[in-house]
Amino acid sequence: MRKDRRGLRAVLRWVAVVVVCAVGGAGTAYGITQMKRSDVPGLATSSDGRWDYPEITRPALPTGSPGPFAEGNNATVHYADQRALLLPAPKGAKADAALRGNDGWLPVKSFLAQYASADDRKELGQKLTDDGLRHIAARGWTTPDGTHTRIYLLQFDSAAVADQLFSPDLISYDTPVYALAGAPATTYDDSVKSEILDDNVKASAYTEDKPYGDEDVRQAYLSAGDTLALVVQSRKGSAKKVPFLQTVALQSQLLG
Repeated sequence: MRKDRRGLRAVLRWVAVVVVCAVGGAGTAYGITQMKRSDVPGLATSSDGRWDYPEITRPALPTGSPGPFAEGNNATVHYADQRALLLPAPKGAKADAALRGNDGWLPVKSFLAQYASADDRKELGQKLTDDGLRHIAARGWTTPDGTHTRIYLLQFDSAAVADQLFSPDLISYDTPVYALAGAPATTYDDSVKSEILDDNVKASAYTEDKPYGDEDVRQAYLSAGDTLALVVQSRKGSAKKVPFLQTVALQSQLLG
């Protein structure tokens, strides 16, 4: 009898899931999306160090334009303004004016400046030119605990180009090809799992090896259609894991 009841409860749970999916599928394909902080694996309580982000809303698409992963969008292009796809700063954070760029677009030179080696900057800069980089949107902020966040969105003409840059040009197995300033040696961060990302976004993340320099640096590269993203967080002492996971997860939701 107990087995029958457990089986019935399991069936009812699956029916509920199907109903929810059906209702969700009837809505707009690229409308408002919000990822509740409690929906992020490992971020289930309000006292675990999560930041207070505003509601996450995808920007409106130009009339007649499909979403990046919609059927028929073969190049997987984001038609929304990339500047509007940047994750907003959490409550209490101070904006990084240096990342505002010109009319919201960051010069390539400013993006490359975060890499440690002059040779790497030159090589990567040439790759971006050869791959037809369209523009870079960026946003940064510092929270009261001293964590400095930088997010960069690099847009190309197609997903094929961006995916090639993601790997193997920027990621080689479990190691970034180009070291960021302040993070000469890194270890693959397996806490950034696919479960916390949008289904259409993939990521590869790294933590700085000890001993840290002036700051501890966390970084993650994201690939989403025609767009490549880089999320960097640094902090004196140690960069906290929870807000890093939260930031990466929410940025993936905007790009997915």
